[in-house]
Amino acid sequence: MTDGVKVSVITVCMNAEATIARTLQSILDQSYKGPLEYIIKDGGSGDDTLSIAYSFEDRFYDRGIDYRIISSPDSGIYDAMNQGIDLTEGELVGILNADDIYEPACIERVVERYIQTGFDLCYGDIRMILPSGNTFVKKARLRRYTTSRDWNHPTQFVKREIYDRFRYRCLNISDDMDLFFAVKKSGARIEVINEVLADFTMGGVSSSIPIKEVPERIARRYGVYRHNGYSRAYIFECVAFEIVKYLGARFG
Repeated sequence: MTDGVKVSVITVCMNAEATIARTLQSILDQSYKGPLEYIIKDGGSGDDTLSIAYSFEDRFYDRGIDYRIISSPDSGIYDAMNQGIDLTEGELVGILNADDIYEPACIERVVERYIQTGFDLCYGDIRMILPSGNTFVKKARLRRYTTSRDWNHPTQFVKREIYDRFRYRCLNISDDMDLFFAVKKSGARIEVINEVLADFTMGGVSSSIPIKEVPERIARRYGVYRHNGYSRAYIFECVAFEIVKYLGARFG
């Protein structure tokens, strides 16, 4: 039974009127019947993002989901995530971007694994949607060698008490990887679910890459490895990762 675990999901948004409705609907479509809290953290949108979010209030009420909308200033996406985490009351916390969706069984599968293992952090497979409309599944793995190639932030769920020890540092767009590496380095219990849990739309902040930015992205990624105590040899991992990501975004 999974009914007793309260789950909190946060969606950070800013001028997301074109995509947020499908993100909201993916929460309504969840098969999970246990206690669920959904927090919209808006950074002060100037379009119809908030009116769309408020138009869903009755539907969330009818589903018994605790639905809250907060619009307040923040210093960027990771500061907004931290603010959202501060508001959560669930035992597990997931963060879903305003242009991505959860698969219908996502939360149910996560809670089932949590009951089985008591994980500190988990993540699963993700369906990547390329700008061309083509898709592929990025498999999740957990191995001794640390790499973000096996990890998918939109599928990540974290025990709330872990967020009392680790937060996004609000330095740059690699903050999500930095937090994952820090949690992994701490010896926390991490689980992988080899099932597609979410769909990720490429072309956003982290996947739209001008060629002139690739060297800076390599340096930033390498800095995350070094900050978390990893070897200088990881520079090769960083170069390979960013080149492949650039080519995928450009020609996918």
